[in-house]
Amino acid sequence: MGTFQIEGGHQLKGSIQPQGAKNEALQILCAVLLTPEKVVIDNIPDIVDVNKLINILSNLGVKIQKLGKGKYSFKSDALQLEYLESEQFKKEGGGLRGSIMIVGPLLARFGKGYIPRPGGDKIGRRRLDTHFEGMIKLGAKFRYNKEERFYGVEAPEGLKGTFMLLDEASVTGTANIVMAAVMAEGETTIYNAACEPYLQQLCKMLNKMGAKISGIGSNMLKIEGVKALNGCEHSVLPDMIEIGSWIGLAAMTKSEITIKNVSWEDLGLIPATFRKLGITVEKRGDDIFIPAHTEGYEIETFIDGSFMTISDAPWPGFTPDLLSIVLVVATQAKGEVLIHQKMFESRLFFVDKLIDMGAKIILCDPHRATVIGHNFKSTLKATTMTSPDIRAGISLLIAALSAKGTSTIHNIEQIDRGYENIDERLRAIGAKIIRTA
Repeated sequence: MGTFQIEGGHQLKGSIQPQGAKNEALQILCAVLLTPEKVVIDNIPDIVDVNKLINILSNLGVKIQKLGKGKYSFKSDALQLEYLESEQFKKEGGGLRGSIMIVGPLLARFGKGYIPRPGGDKIGRRRLDTHFEGMIKLGAKFRYNKEERFYGVEAPEGLKGTFMLLDEASVTGTANIVMAAVMAEGETTIYNAACEPYLQQLCKMLNKMGAKISGIGSNMLKIEGVKALNGCEHSVLPDMIEIGSWIGLAAMTKSEITIKNVSWEDLGLIPATFRKLGITVEKRGDDIFIPAHTEGYEIETFIDGSFMTISDAPWPGFTPDLLSIVLVVATQAKGEVLIHQKMFESRLFFVDKLIDMGAKIILCDPHRATVIGHNFKSTLKATTMTSPDIRAGISLLIAALSAKGTSTIHNIEQIDRGYENIDERLRAIGAKIIRTA
C-alpha cells in the first residue's frame, strides 16, 4: 500500500496543466468498440482507472497503439468475445466501475454484452438499474447470475428505437444507452438524459463516426439509428474535477497558481461556486489565475443574510465530485457553510479525519455537514490518515499541504485512480511531498 509523506504549511507558486478528463475518457474508450475502423484519441490521462480499461480492451482483442503521450489508436476489427465470459474478465471488469460502459457498444454491434458487478469508490449505493432498464426498452433481454454476480444483456434480433424517460439523469447510464441506441432500428428518444460536458463530448464523437444524435447539451436526446459507424479522431477535455482541486489547493495554501487551458466554456458553475467561498477566480484567456489569498477568503451569505448552502445536482448543477474539495476549503474560510451531498450517502464520512486535524465540522447526517471556518487563525494539524476514495483522498491531500507539520496519507492508490503523477506535478510548483512504497 503506497504512502505520501507531506510537509505542509508551504506556499506554492507556478502553473499547472490539468490532465485529460477521467470521466470522459472512460466513456470515449468504450465507444471504440462500436466500429471496426481505427479511432484515434488524444489527451487520455495516465491514471489507474483509465489504464485498467485500456487493459480490458486489449484483452478483448482491440488493437491498441500508443502514438505519443496521452495519444492512442484503437482498432476493434477482430474482437475475442469469449473473453467476456472468462474468469479473467470477471476479475478485471469487477475492479473497475467504468467497465459497465462496454455493455452498450457490444450490445449494439454484436447483440450481446456481459459484465461482472463493477467496483469503484465506496461512497454509497450506485445502482445500475438505469443502464439495464434503458437497454431492455430497446429490446434487449436481461439476465443476472446472482451467485457469480454477473450481468448480461442479449438482443439476437437487434435493437429497436423507442421513447424512454430515465428514472435518474445518470451520466454513465445515459452514455451506455446512447451507445446502444446509435445502431438501433428507428429513432430513440432519451428524456431526462444526463447532459454533462463529458456526455456531450461522447455524442459529438459518435456523430463524427456517423451517428445521428440531436439535442446534445439538453436533457432530451434524439438518436436516429444507423447501420454502422466509422473511425474518427477525438481529443478529451481537461478534467474539470482536477481544475476544481487546484483552485481549492491554491486557496488553502495561500498560493499563486495558474491553471492552464481549462476550457472555460465547459466549467459550468465551478468558478462561481468557489467564488461563493470568497476565492478569487480570474479568467485569463483560457487559463484560471488564482492569486495568493494572504488575507484569507470569506464565505458569502444569501441575499437574506442566511448562511451559505452548497449542494450538488445533475449538470448544469454543481458536480458532486467537487463537494469534498469545497468542504475542506471551507475549513479555513471566514464564515460558515452547509455542505449538502445529495447523491451519495457515504461521501462525507471522511470528515472525521479533518476533525482530527482540528477542523470545525458538524456532520449533521450522512448527506449534510456544517463547516465553521478558522479564517486561518488556527491552522490544521498534521496527522496520519488513509484515503477512502479518490475525491476524499485529494481533499485530505489538500488539507495536509495546508497543515503545519508532516502528515502521512496511506492507500494513495485511491488518489492515483483519478490523478496523474500528482506528487511529481505538485513538487514542480513547490510542494513538499514524497511517495513511499
